[in-house]
Amino acid sequence: MVQFDTQDPYEVLHHFAPLQEIPALTRETYVPRAATPLLDALGRGINELEHSLAVIPEAVRPSKVVFVVITDGQENSSREFRKEQIVKMIREKQEKDGWQFVFLSADLEAIEDAMGYGFHAASSMAFDKTESGVGDAFASLSARLADYRGARASEVAFHEEDRQRQEGERRRRR
Repeated sequence: MVQFDTQDPYEVLHHFAPLQEIPALTRETYVPRAATPLLDALGRGINELEHSLAVIPEAVRPSKVVFVVITDGQENSSREFRKEQIVKMIREKQEKDGWQFVFLSADLEAIEDAMGYGFHAASSMAFDKTESGVGDAFASLSARLADYRGARASEVAFHEEDRQRQEGERRRRR
């Protein structure tokens, strides 16, 4: 798990830890701050995950990789990676290694950007910037990951009801 912003462009919070050992995200443990070097976080994250997986013996290496990005904004401060590099990296990992890429954002324009980077529309979703919007987004993500890991789905793809919950939250706020 990595937090990325201009205060710390690539802060590794947890590296290859079992999910049950990772504490829940709270207002104290995860604080959005500063600008969004999204391309740099994607590039470094893909490279580091690829290297970490390469040292695991093939017999015990995970057969499914899901790379999830959760952001509150658009790319606005990367210095190391360019869009063209990220598009190529994501496409290669999807086609060659079967990686799944999931994108959740509180910024609708960021969703359009993500699809331009190679994230699929089905695995990208905007969430409302409210406690229930974020909670619903995480619940949807958890359900879709469980479907994929349990072989009930061949890819991580949000359902129409996942998206409708977010739309319902936006309507309630108006």
